This record gives sequence, C-alpha cells and structure tokens, in this order.
Amino acid sequence: MKTVTLSGSPRANVGKTDANALRVKGMVPCVIYGGKDQVHFYADIRAFKDIIFTPDTNQVNITVDGKSYNAVLQEAQYHKINDKLIHADFLEVIDGKEVIVQIPVKTIGMAEGVKDGGRLNIKMRKLKVKGLISKLPARIELNIEKLTIGKSIAVGDIKIEGVTILHPKNISVVSVQITREVVEEVAPTVATTATATTATATPGTTPAATTDAKTPPPAKK
Repeated sequence: MKTVTLSGSPRANVGKTDANALRVKGMVPCVIYGGKDQVHFYADIRAFKDIIFTPDTNQVNITVDGKSYNAVLQEAQYHKINDKLIHADFLEVIDGKEVIVQIPVKTIGMAEGVKDGGRLNIKMRKLKVKGLISKLPARIELNIEKLTIGKSIAVGDIKIEGVTILHPKNISVVSVQITREVVEEVAPTVATTATATTATATPGTTPAATTDAKTPPPAKK
C-alpha cells in the first residue's frame, strides 16, 4: 500500500459554526481517532487529491502541529447537493494492530462471456477487509479472462495472504450475465433445428401409423 502525505492545522474550536467557516475558506474539517487521543484538525481540500480522488486505498502520513500520525481514511462525507468533500475521518494505524478498511476492486482482462455477448456486472466495487497495514493491498485485482456467461467470482474465491474479507463467502463480487441479444440468437437456432428435423421425411409420403392405431374391421358381405 502506497503512503501519501497530508499537512493539517489544529482546530481551535470544534463545532458546526467553526466547521462551516472552514469550508467557506476551502478547508476540510478532519479527525484522527483510534490512538491515545483524538486529533481534530483541518486541511486544504486540494490536498485530498491522492486520498479521496484516487482508485487506490493509500496509507496517509498526517502532520499536525509538528506531530506525525500514520492513518487510513475511514469515512468521507460529501455535500448533498454539490458533492463537495465536507469532512474526513481517519483511523490511526498502530504497529501490530489490525485495521479495517475499504479496498477497491479492479478487474483484469476481458471475460470469455463478454466476448460471447454477455454483460459484465461488477456487483461490489469495494470490499471491507481486515489486516495489518503492511499486508493490505492498494487494490484487489481479479482476473476475469476465464469467466463465462452465467459464472461469477464470489468473496470465497478471493484469497489474500494475511487479509480477511469481511463479507459472506457466497456473495458475488463480479459476474457475467446473459443478455437479451444472446437469448434472441439462441431461440432462432433452436427453431431452425426443429424445422430441419421435421423436413427429413420424404416429400409426398404418408407418415407411418402409430403402434397403437386400431385396424379397421372387414367389410360385411
């Protein structure tokens, strides 16, 4: 997992009024928890480029008032209307202590089922995992090249040494679904086969009688 840096300043006051005033100035109120003490600080929203606006999960080295903290992002809150970042929660990383984070899922290759007309469905774009920070990957890569129509990769199929995935094993992460186009292609093929089978009878002949047909009685004299 890659480590990025974030520089912040301690908050003099903690409250809604102070937080709104910081946001007007382009700052994001933040908190670090999970260690000995909670640390309330704020940072420039532009500094979150490699923390929020990235496809990977990164470890963050945060400097506040001359002190450094190793942490991972736990939750980010956004404005309901403009989707702007308004708050960030960080979990302090303690040596030898496991952490729980969300790791993004990335697919590798093109599935065989997609080549055959199926549709790739990524049902879970992030997975909640638990492990030592040194064991956690920046992303979970899934090779889907051999995935055929109707098949999927479930949580139980994913193995990462030293990492526990905190979802039921039978939950599907990515699958290839059959599409309407594939169904429409299969239906005419079945109909054509049935027609060809019927057409094997010799033209002009009368179909043979079934074994249970009754023989008509002889004419009376």
